[in-house]
Amino acid sequence: MNQLPHFQFEITAKSTGTAARLGRIKTPHALIETPVFMPVGTQATVKAVTQEELCEMGFKIILGNTYHLYLRPGHQLIQKAGGLHKFMNWNGAILTDSGGFQVFSLGDLRRITEEGVMFKSYIDGSSHNFTPERVMEIEGAIGADIIMAFDECPPHPSTWEYTKEATRRTHDWLCRCKASAPGGHALFGIVQGGVYRDLREWSAEFVGAQDLPGNAIGGVSVGESKGEMQDVVSWTAPLLPEEKPRYLMGVGTPVDIIDFVMMGIDMFDCVLPTRLGRNGSMYTTYGRINIKNAKYIDDFTPLDPECNCAVCRNYTRAYIRHLYKAGEILAARLATYHNLYFYQRVINGLRAAIAKDSVEEFRRDFMSKYAADEE
Repeated sequence: MNQLPHFQFEITAKSTGTAARLGRIKTPHALIETPVFMPVGTQATVKAVTQEELCEMGFKIILGNTYHLYLRPGHQLIQKAGGLHKFMNWNGAILTDSGGFQVFSLGDLRRITEEGVMFKSYIDGSSHNFTPERVMEIEGAIGADIIMAFDECPPHPSTWEYTKEATRRTHDWLCRCKASAPGGHALFGIVQGGVYRDLREWSAEFVGAQDLPGNAIGGVSVGESKGEMQDVVSWTAPLLPEEKPRYLMGVGTPVDIIDFVMMGIDMFDCVLPTRLGRNGSMYTTYGRINIKNAKYIDDFTPLDPECNCAVCRNYTRAYIRHLYKAGEILAARLATYHNLYFYQRVINGLRAAIAKDSVEEFRRDFMSKYAADEE
């Protein structure tokens, strides 16, 4: 399973004071430098920006979501179009989530069995069934470079007993995914175990032993405290194979990304930069700002004086605030572009710092400016 000529990972540099490392992931569509942040394109679009703009900012890989794409427009239509890359005109790499998190967040709309999950569509109430084999079939039709195994993501809080059963099911389903995975796609396993150290260690050892092209830590950022999330990563990351990429799913803030890179994580995704941008919250070198605040009415400075993105070069806080107040679509477009660019700046800074073996200094410099209290 791990011998995929079209998918390779190599570590090119390591930090001496932390677990941070530089690497390269080779996929059929892109050579990806790690650490990497992957914008979330749930429904074949990263909300409010174009694929051309993502390329402009330097992104080489984005996410799609199996659950949403299966329900609309349907994996058969995507396959008919020639796969998701052609359907959305994206020339970089794509990673598809298995849909597990979305299915398990449905609550009363789904029923879990050993075989899989029965659930109702949030669109029209129709009934559907996801099994590991079915998810592999759907992800294969979508055609992503990296496909995620179908897992059970227990909610937080959950008892140790429930979390153990969910983790055991995740392991069983991973074996079924591995047995039925379509050729030409790199399958990543997902570590579960909630906030319980013994379950996380058990899951990390089981998933790591499957010798897959990469491994992910799931079930974080689902309601637990930041301290609990840091504990989970600190327990889990060192147990995952060093020679394989480590992906922390659904995380996080810029500070989270810096901290978890220092714990040995290579890959990240999060909806925060796009979701916050659509709601008027922008990241800056000096912390997050809410552009809707009255103090920006006549602020004719850039969103971030230290940012060189197209938004900061051309538009002021006063203008962008006006767009939000007027309900103009351009507001979300400009804010989302800037937020994604900010994340890319953080990642590029981290890569440069690891290369110079100064990642701890990079974090100190970043935090000396970045305000802890966000608007």
